[in-house]
Amino acid sequence: MKTIGIIAGLSWESSIEYYRLLNIKVQSALGGVHSARIIMTSVDFQEYSDNMKADRWDIIEKALIDEATKLKTAGADAIAIATNTMHVFADAVENNTGLPLVHIADAAGKAVKSCAISKVGLLGTKYSMEKDFYSLRLAEKSGIETIIPLSPDRERINGFIMDEFCRGIFTDEARSYFIKVISDLESRGAKGIILGCTEIPLLIKQDDVNIRLFDTMALHIDAITEYMLQY
Repeated sequence: MKTIGIIAGLSWESSIEYYRLLNIKVQSALGGVHSARIIMTSVDFQEYSDNMKADRWDIIEKALIDEATKLKTAGADAIAIATNTMHVFADAVENNTGLPLVHIADAAGKAVKSCAISKVGLLGTKYSMEKDFYSLRLAEKSGIETIIPLSPDRERINGFIMDEFCRGIFTDEARSYFIKVISDLESRGAKGIILGCTEIPLLIKQDDVNIRLFDTMALHIDAITEYMLQY
């Protein structure tokens, strides 16, 4: 089994699920009392949040590379970033460590493509929605067109994620609002919805809507498991 190095804490609400589900999947695949070989570094998300708001992405990039380097030194065979937004620096992390990175958008793109869907709506932090690193990756790797909510919706979605979901707060108000936004994206031609924030699947479930949802956290965990169990 290969050892995965995970950059966690972005936020810890979903990082818990990464650790739990990776171990469940490895044990299910190998039987007995097998568990996942994981090295995890958990950061202080407040520092990252403050730097995002201040548009100090250079500081975030250096911090991520430093964390990934720690994981390499500790013996990781590959890196996984347990969040969507920080994949803006996926190439920088991979290039600076020399380790492969299991990319969350590639996992999402593979799942969307397998459903013969070519146009999706993307929900996530405003940074994931507005910066082109995610949509370009989906287009270049999987041939998928991405649309995003309108500007006022992007701001409110980001507020829910940063102010509530990352604190473990999941309300009916938020759920109703996300369902409305998903309906709007569907009316604009989306045939599927990528839940491009690892906290959103803790709020919205497939039973809440009719359109196909793609849970990036679950898909990422599947991709990490597949990598770990290569021989």
